[in-house]
Amino acid sequence: GRRVEPTEAGLRLYRGAQRLLALEGQILDEVLTEATGDLVGTLSLGASTGPAAIVVPQLLCEFQRDHPSVRVVLEVHDTRSVVELVADRRLELGIVGATPRHRAVRFEPFSEDEVVLVCPAGHRFAGRTVDVHDLASETLIVMQEGAGVRRIVEDELRRLGVRLRELDVRLELGLQESVRSAVLAGYGVTFISRAAVVAELEAGSLAEARVEGMDGRREISIAVGTGRAQSRVAQAFVEFARERAAATPKGGSRPDGKSI
Repeated sequence: GRRVEPTEAGLRLYRGAQRLLALEGQILDEVLTEATGDLVGTLSLGASTGPAAIVVPQLLCEFQRDHPSVRVVLEVHDTRSVVELVADRRLELGIVGATPRHRAVRFEPFSEDEVVLVCPAGHRFAGRTVDVHDLASETLIVMQEGAGVRRIVEDELRRLGVRLRELDVRLELGLQESVRSAVLAGYGVTFISRAAVVAELEAGSLAEARVEGMDGRREISIAVGTGRAQSRVAQAFVEFARERAAATPKGGSRPDGKSI
């Protein structure tokens, strides 16, 4: 029944060994790339829950299609955790919907999104612009702490003079899919990425509302660790994302009609 836990020194040694092993693999990949002329290696990155469900899958599939010798490994966490993993060098890149300040991480925007208020069809908010204080009389479903959507909502509400804790928050959920399902079931209203509910808004099963004075626009960004060299695979992916961003008009679609 006794539990053994590593000391802080042991944890530092373990993390250092992990970085050395990762560096060894990176060097081998670089040698193979030089020898074959093809991009070879593993792209290990993290994504926050919103981008991971909507923006990231197609982006990774297109990148892997262009570079078939690259293996892609994606971890999904909340924004705060993704940034910490990149800062701690346990992930080389991250894709997040908010940009919390961190001295060991820089952010490069490559796509746009908007956090919107949605409610069940037929709700009194549907299609209306409401005052922020009207939210006090509604059951609110929110993303868990650390999520990029929640950070934006908290910042905007605070700017308008309201604290999230002052509202009737009944459910805190970790996935936007779970939040969307709860609203569809009629349990309350929520703030969510527009990209996560496009189909439901078009079908009329959910409705959008506006909060007077609230600006939910946000940038989807690549989180990159500072002070260290990137692998060729990571460099290629960042450049790939830049090209997709350059080909995407404001508003979210590429010239071929596909979202990135």
